[in-house]
Amino acid sequence: MKAGSEKHCTAPQCVSGWMDDMKKNRDFIKNITLFSQFGLSLVTPLLMCMLACWWLTSHAGLGTWVYLPGFVLGLGGSGTFAYRSYLTVIKREEKDKNEKKREKVSFNKHI
Repeated sequence: MKAGSEKHCTAPQCVSGWMDDMKKNRDFIKNITLFSQFGLSLVTPLLMCMLACWWLTSHAGLGTWVYLPGFVLGLGGSGTFAYRSYLTVIKREEKDKNEKKREKVSFNKHI
């Protein structure tokens, strides 16, 4: 085929293929967004605790021992978030599973 003589497909099969590609892209972007949000939510409690420890050592005159409890508390906050996220995912999967199992039954009224 010569360049410029390409035909554009407007058949329903081409449109449905294009829509499938768009759906895959949307799912990919959704997953990347959730993954980055999850990562930030895990790191933020630890960073906040370390920032508080730095402030306590520099302004309040406490020793560097403050970093150890701060680190443990930060990990605890991150672990709590991870556990809650896990429970949310499990509930969502159970809900989807139950919806797929349930078949819609319709009844006709006969007089």
